[in-house]
Amino acid sequence: MRTLILLALAGLGAQLVDGSLGMAYGVTSTTLLLAVGTNPAAASATVHLAEIGTTLVSGAAHWRFGNVDWRVVAKIGVPGAVGAFVGATVLSGLSTELAEPAMSVILLGLGLYVLGRFTLLGLPTGNLGKPLRKRFLGPLGIVAGFLDATGGGGWGPVGTPAILASGRLEPRKVIGSIDTSEFLVALAASAGFLVGLGSEGVDAAWVLALLAGGLVAAPLAAWLVRHVPPRLLGSAVGGLIVLTNVRTLLRSDWVGAGDGVQWTVYALVYVLWAAALGHSFREHRRTRNAPAPEQGDTPVSEAAPAPSAPRTPTA
Repeated sequence: MRTLILLALAGLGAQLVDGSLGMAYGVTSTTLLLAVGTNPAAASATVHLAEIGTTLVSGAAHWRFGNVDWRVVAKIGVPGAVGAFVGATVLSGLSTELAEPAMSVILLGLGLYVLGRFTLLGLPTGNLGKPLRKRFLGPLGIVAGFLDATGGGGWGPVGTPAILASGRLEPRKVIGSIDTSEFLVALAASAGFLVGLGSEGVDAAWVLALLAGGLVAAPLAAWLVRHVPPRLLGSAVGGLIVLTNVRTLLRSDWVGAGDGVQWTVYALVYVLWAAALGHSFREHRRTRNAPAPEQGDTPVSEAAPAPSAPRTPTA
C-alpha cells in the first residue's frame, strides 16, 4: 500500500511538471520504478500504459485552455508513434548507455540556448507564427518517440527544446502540443511493449496508481501554463533541460564524477537557474508596468487619421 501511495504522489508531481513545462513525467516515473527494482522494459511499459490516460486528459485540458496547435500535433505525433513502437519492440535487446550521453550533450546545448534566449531577450518573435514544416517535425518525432520508448522518457526533453529553439511557436503552445501528441506516442509504445513483452513484469496496480496521480495534476498543469508569462516559462523550461542533462552527463561513463563534484555542479546550476528566473520575472513586471505612451507620443502610423477638410461646393 505504501508503494502505491508513493507511486500516486510521484505520478501527481511528475504530471504537474510535465504538463506545465512539457517534460519529465516519463523520466521521473521510470526512475522511481527502477529504484524499486523493476527491470527497464517493464518500467517503461508501466509508465507508457499510465501515460495513455494522463496524456489524454492532459491534451483535453490543454485544448480547453487554447494551448494546442493541431497541425504540430499531427506532424510530430504520427512519426513519434512510429518511433515509439519500434523502440518498444526492440528495447529488450538494445542498450542506450552509449547513446544517452551523446544525446544529453545535444540537449544540454539546446537547453542553454533556450535558457539564455528567453532570459536575456524574452520571447523570440522574429519567426513567431511561421509554420513548422514536416521535414523538421517528422525526423524529430521519430527520434523523440524512439528515445521515449527505449529510455522510459524523452518525448518532452527532446521535442520541447527543439521546437522552442525554433522560435516559431509560443511556449504554452509548444508545451500543450507536445503533451497532446504524446498520447499517440504512449499508445504506440504500449502496443509495442505488449507485442514484445506481453504483460510480463507489468503490475496493473502500479499503472493505476501512476494514472490516478497524473489525472489529478493534468488539468491544473494545463491551467498553469496558460497563465505563466512566456518569458518566465521559457526560462523555467530551459533550466529544467540544463539540470536534467547535466545530471545525466555527470553520472555517465563519459564523466563518472564523484558525489562531491556532482553536488557542487548541481548547486551552481540551481543558482544560475534561480538568477535566470528572477531576471525574467523582473523584466516581465517592468514590461507589464511600463507606462502607456502619452497622446503626444503616439506614433504617426498608429495615430487616428486627421479629418479631411470639408469640400467647398462648386457652382
